Amino acid sequence: MYERRKSVRVPISLALSINMLFRQQEIHSEELGADIVVVNISKTGIGFVSSCDIPMGYYFNARITLGESRGEVLETIVKIVRKEDLNQLKLYGCEFVGLAPFLEQKIVEYQQKFKNENEFCNR
Repeated sequence: MYERRKSVRVPISLALSINMLFRQQEIHSEELGADIVVVNISKTGIGFVSSCDIPMGYYFNARITLGESRGEVLETIVKIVRKEDLNQLKLYGCEFVGLAPFLEQKIVEYQQKFKNENEFCNR
């Protein structure tokens, strides 16, 4: 299979809530009534699963906490660019919109930490 991602993704487990979706002049402000779980992250985006049927091409504000001990928080806008059906769940691919370079660096540091921890565990 051809890898289309721009950046390496690493697993992450986070809860996420979406209380407003927007696209140009369209705004959906009701809170989505299902759990949303972020399953991976890269410096260009996130992947999450949910039972909600969220429309493609919409944006939402995301607040992502990296690392339990350091508690670094990324606040960014995310665009839904891909959706895949997984029985009752859907897997969404999203890209960050206008993520500042210093926040990208925080994700790269998180990825490196994840890689180092897994290399240590696999010895």
